[in-house]
Order: sequence, then structure tokens, then C-alpha cells
Amino acid sequence: MPSPVLIILLLTLSISLSSAQTYNILSYGAKPDGKTDSTKALAAVWAKACASVKAVTISIPKGRFLLRSIVFDGAKCKRKSVTFRIQGTLVAPSDYRVIGNGNYWIFFQHLDGLSVYGGVLDAQGASLWSCKKSGKNCPSGATSIGFQSSSNVVISGLTSLNSQMFHVVINGCRNVNIQGVKVSADGNSPNTDGIHVQSSSTVSILNSKISTGDDCVSIGPGTNGLWIENVACGPGHGISIGSLGKESVEAGVQNVTVKTATFTGTENGVRIKSWARPSNGFAKNIRFQHCVMNNVQNPIVIDQNYCPSNENCPNQVSGIKISDVMFFDIHGTSATQVGVKFDCSSKKPCTGIRLQDVKLTYRNKPAMADCSHAGGTEAGFQQPNSCL
Repeated sequence: MPSPVLIILLLTLSISLSSAQTYNILSYGAKPDGKTDSTKALAAVWAKACASVKAVTISIPKGRFLLRSIVFDGAKCKRKSVTFRIQGTLVAPSDYRVIGNGNYWIFFQHLDGLSVYGGVLDAQGASLWSCKKSGKNCPSGATSIGFQSSSNVVISGLTSLNSQMFHVVINGCRNVNIQGVKVSADGNSPNTDGIHVQSSSTVSILNSKISTGDDCVSIGPGTNGLWIENVACGPGHGISIGSLGKESVEAGVQNVTVKTATFTGTENGVRIKSWARPSNGFAKNIRFQHCVMNNVQNPIVIDQNYCPSNENCPNQVSGIKISDVMFFDIHGTSATQVGVKFDCSSKKPCTGIRLQDVKLTYRNKPAMADCSHAGGTEAGFQQPNSCL
């Protein structure tokens, strides 16, 4: 039997290993003045955190911290779990070229048990948007925050302002919970998708408000098990599956639920979009339910001839197979005459489409429905009259 002294030593060791270590970036030279570059300070904190065997919390207090591009890579960390508690604002350099040539401004990868609580990310993207609109030679821009090849991720209470490109990207991750997130950018800002999910499984997006210039949520190939609930979208391009069919060999999208969403002044409401070219991709087992449309241009849309701006369109036939898609309790106002549009593939028609309790009006009259190569059933109230 171990001695009492040994037992006490073991208990002390286990407590010290389990107790969290907190690192405050102010202790590493960061200054909350919005002018002093805090990138090296945050990198130094990360190096300490990465070398720790204890649970680690990185604290970013109130104030504005200037930050260039940074990568938090857990591949060689002693623990793959870390918590960021952000009370302040991380602000990108005003010169968009500083971060604009990279893919990401803030990037996490190879982590298991990552939590990001609070914080404001201000990417100051408006000057890059202006450059793009002017037709000048501009960088493509950085996504504000990205998570890749990670598991058990929590993103709670984060605010993303004026991203250069996408605001939040989830790529190749498993078990991600996004809640209480606010995304804000101008309704005319280019390619500023709010939250983009691809090649990921078991992801939830809850209780969030997204106002931006592109899709509020975009759902890319390889997404399996996505739950979106209580999300307000607008301005923006709606909640979109796709675009799919960019590649001839492509993972499918399946098991997606969008529930209790409100769309206000958006280009689209709930949408599935694919390019008109051969592909082995698919979208199946999709649920759109309890959605409110307020003056939405295309409230319900499947577009298998997707080609924004009608430039370099493939002009072929989409190979994406769309099946088992339910639209339940979708109501409100359309900003155009056609409230329901199913423009499906002639080679692989949409099957198993279900419309139930849909009520959409245009200028106080029933909206219209337009279907091509779409098959399915309807139940309950139908306005417009179903074209399935």
C-alpha cells in the first residue's frame, strides 16, 4: 500500500495538472491601444500555452489590439485543448494588403477541445471592398477566422465585423458548436459569407444574427450533420447549400436542418445551388422548417443552373443529385412574383421534394411557383399552389 506522503504527492500532482493555467497577453507586451502590433505577444502566449501540460486559458482583456495574420497550430502542442477568453477587440491593420494576400487572418488547426468565448474581430475590410469594386488589381482578401482539422470546438459570443472575405470558416472539423455569434458587414460587400461550413460533421449554429454581403450561412461539399436554429439573416444572400458541382468528383451534403430562421430583405431565403456541369456530388436529407420571409427576393429556391453575374457559365447540365428536401412552415413576403422556384437538373431531376404549410405573398397577393424537373409531394396549406 502506498505511503500517505506518496498519496499526498500524487494528489497534489493531479490537482496541479488539472488546474487551468491562464496567460494574459498584456504580460507578453501586448498593448490595448489599437496601434501597437500585438502579433508577437500573442504568438509568445501561444508558444507558452502549447508547451503546457495543464489546461490553458488565453486571456485577451478589454481594449483594441492590433493583430496581423496569426496561426494557432496544435499539431505539436502537449495538450490539444485550449480556451480563449476575449473581452477586447482584435483589429486588423488598416492597410488591407497586410493580411489580404493570405487565406486567413486568424487560423486554428489540429486542435481538440478548442473554445473561443466572446471578443470582437474587426477586419476593417471596407477599403478592400472598394478596391474590388473599382476594378483595380486587389488581393482576394483573408477570411477573418478559420478552424481546420479540429474537433470539439466551441465558438460562443463572438462578433465579426467587416471581414475582407468570409467571416468564419469551418473546414474538416468534427463536433463544432457555434452560438450567440454576430456577423456584420455591408449588404454590398463582396464574398463576405457569414459562416461557411465544409467537409465537416456534427456542426450546430444557434442563436446568431448575420448581416453581410453574401450568404449568411454557406454549406459546402462534405458537410454531414449540420443543425442551424434561431438565426436571423439579412441583409445577405440567405442560407445556401452550395454552390455544389465546382468539381467533377465531390463529396455530398447530407443531414442538414435549418429551423426557426428569419430572413429580412435578403436576395434568397433557403437555397440549394449547383453549377450546370457534370459532378458526382449530391444533397440529400435536407430540412427547412419554421422560416419567416420578410421581403425576400427568392424565398424558396433550388438553382441547378447557378452562375453568378452570368460570367464564364459552364452551360452544361448539373450532375448534382438533389433528393429528400422538406420545406415545412415557410411563410412571409416575397419581393418578386415567384416565391418558389425549383430549377433542377434535366439529367438528375430533383426527387422527394416535400412542401408543407407554405404561405408566401407578393404585394398582398399569392406568390407564384415555377418548377423544372422537380418531383415530390405537398401537404397542408399551399400558397402559391404547388408546381410539383
